[in-house]
Amino acid sequence: MVARDRAARVRRWALVGLLIYALAVLIVVLAPVSYGDLIAGVARILRGLGMGFFGSGWIEFAANILMFVPLGFLLALLFRHPWYGTVLAIVLSAGVEIAQIVIPSRQASLRDILSNGIGAALGAFLAWLIVLRRDRERAKADAAASTD
Repeated sequence: MVARDRAARVRRWALVGLLIYALAVLIVVLAPVSYGDLIAGVARILRGLGMGFFGSGWIEFAANILMFVPLGFLLALLFRHPWYGTVLAIVLSAGVEIAQIVIPSRQASLRDILSNGIGAALGAFLAWLIVLRRDRERAKADAAASTD
């Protein structure tokens, strides 16, 4: 019973986190900011630090990974399974890329789907390491204690 209450509480927090995450992503995606200029600025900073081997493409790839880590984490908590969240995040990413085909100022990219999928998988793996695995171990311990 305690494990079930804890799981329900984690799911509620995951839903709240998903709403906050969705709002933050909408702000980032819809903000009238030139991300090309932002990425070029980060590339200049990295060159200044002696890390010029990170070009704009790698910076954008890493940013896409980072943007999807929270989504994978929260979806894994919500569905209580790491792969469900990862697959849903990849489907959402593919949907966004397909939508970008019809937006004149945007360009669809399989590379974005790959980086988003990597980020979601990392987030889901972290959720499994931190929360889901611990919950399963507690449930086993509770079941063993109740049979004693």
